[in-house]
Amino acid sequence: MAEATALTRLAERLRSFPARPGTKIMEVCGTHTVAIRRSGLQHLLPAGVKLVSGPGCPVCVTPDRFIDEAVALARQGVVVTSFGDMLRVPGSRSSLEKERAAGADIRAVYSPLDALKIANESGKETVFLAVGFETTAPAIAATALKALEKKISNFSLLTALRLVPPALQALIAGDTRLSGFLLPGHVSAVIGRQAYDFLLQQRLPGVISGFTAEDIISSLLLLLEMYNKDIYMVMNNYPRVVRDSGNEKSRTVLAEVFEPVDAEWRGLGAIPASGLQLKPTFAALDSRHRFVIRAESASPRKNCRCGDVLRGLIDPPACPLFNKACRPDRPLGPCMVSSEGSCSAWVTYG
Repeated sequence: MAEATALTRLAERLRSFPARPGTKIMEVCGTHTVAIRRSGLQHLLPAGVKLVSGPGCPVCVTPDRFIDEAVALARQGVVVTSFGDMLRVPGSRSSLEKERAAGADIRAVYSPLDALKIANESGKETVFLAVGFETTAPAIAATALKALEKKISNFSLLTALRLVPPALQALIAGDTRLSGFLLPGHVSAVIGRQAYDFLLQQRLPGVISGFTAEDIISSLLLLLEMYNKDIYMVMNNYPRVVRDSGNEKSRTVLAEVFEPVDAEWRGLGAIPASGLQLKPTFAALDSRHRFVIRAESASPRKNCRCGDVLRGLIDPPACPLFNKACRPDRPLGPCMVSSEGSCSAWVTYG
């Protein structure tokens, strides 16, 4: 009862906060997007405040080209393994789900180690689709080291790993008129608070938040207070998980296996040093080195405005396909495919 009363008081503080007109806060993490919609926290926002979703869903920002490459590998008879939410993501002409229905050996796994086990036990060429942000990248790096240690030579990675800070810098440079960032808790646990110091130079506040309703409301209050007072800091409101310097062990294994590379983001375009690729010493584990990949391509999907949603330029209902031609049960765009996608969250939770 006491906890419920405390949360009620916190919610009322947010609802009645004297915010500046035109305040625009971006939540970067897909898990935050779902938590906000599921809890109805968007209804607590004070007058003048708008909350928009950013590029925090790894499935959503993965370009068509990557799916096309995975489809091409599957058609070569390679065992393609992936986290389950990637299977339905549409490429230019097909998806992994459609290719599996046509007979390709495509398997959903819970971790990259599961994929390594499949390679070891089957003896077949096995590719893991390495998609994600700084949160999942350390586990993928550790799996690469394990493959070399165990001398499993029929395993490789098709990489589409992305880094959050360069994407935020690109958004700021694109003049999206943001007032501050609700920063991701899981990613920040790896990279630390200091990774966002560039926000200070841009005169933007940021708050690293956990995922409970109390975490998010208190973080929004901190953001609004800083913005009202022209205070530009990055605050850690998730200290039970996040440290200033992040997780040193995770960052060490990342630096051992991967190096930054310019990368394409759906909706954001090419962003310098925003992706991770395997270092040359790990070329034997790079699917793009092991195979000749001739991927089909097609014109961009008409009318899908997922890219504008990811940049915080529109809310999902502004897309002409939203919950009409594009729905969670038959998604056309990646923002509707993933459970963490903005469009899916809007439909699922209202």
